[in-house]
Amino acid sequence: MSTQNALSTILVEKINNDTLVLPTLPAIALKVRKAADNPDINLNSMGEVIGQDPSLSARMIKIANSAYMGRSVKVASISQAVTRIGLRQIKNISTALAMEQLFVSKNDVVARYLQEEWKNTVNVVANSMAVLQLYIARTKNREMSMDAMTLAALVHNIGVLPILTEAERHPEVFANPTFLEVAIDKLSGRIGASIMREWAFGDVFVDVAKHCKDLSFIPENVSYVDFVRVGAALAGSMESQKDAVLNLAVQRDVVGDIAILHSDEFAELSAAARQIFA
Repeated sequence: MSTQNALSTILVEKINNDTLVLPTLPAIALKVRKAADNPDINLNSMGEVIGQDPSLSARMIKIANSAYMGRSVKVASISQAVTRIGLRQIKNISTALAMEQLFVSKNDVVARYLQEEWKNTVNVVANSMAVLQLYIARTKNREMSMDAMTLAALVHNIGVLPILTEAERHPEVFANPTFLEVAIDKLSGRIGASIMREWAFGDVFVDVAKHCKDLSFIPENVSYVDFVRVGAALAGSMESQKDAVLNLAVQRDVVGDIAILHSDEFAELSAAARQIFA
């Protein structure tokens, strides 16, 4: 059996037997999500939860001061940041900011893959957020929120993590990246959906992780999947499908005119979003 099939076969077997080791959400993200789901939580208590993690606190203050929040007065404390961002958005934003912790490995080769994956994911996130901002400005449709958009784009390719972890046990796979790409291509959507369910994320996130690269999946109404696809196409991670993705986006009125995606305005919005993760 070729290595390529071996990796895919092992993965499929583990998926079917429910023995594939799925990543767990970073502890701080779990704490914040649990706190956010408590109907009695107030901004102070939420600030205290986030304050337990210095790195998350620093990033929260950064996001509160970013162009993304569109305010000129800077905040300096976590309680001010929490107040500005708001309880409803904190749950998704903090989860998104904590996600980088998952893209690490003690194995040098895997670490390089993960770094590359994280960099690409941040590009997809930045583009998706910019596309949604332009969409809201043009259509005045506010059904979709920026915080959910950020998180949806961040988890769009989360299914690669267990594949890389499994590949770590088979170093020969890395000598031939095509083997890895085939496994990722065939299985990452299915695995991503399992992770989203395991983390108790809603259907919105399951759909993005599962169907982002499968253009035969077309939601009835415009959804986060549409924006993530455009973000991924622009980031170069759906190269062969780029034209199809952009045509679909125009048909579904996700993008009014493709030219806007090459504008300075789009580049600025995308850069501002990328700053959040820099």
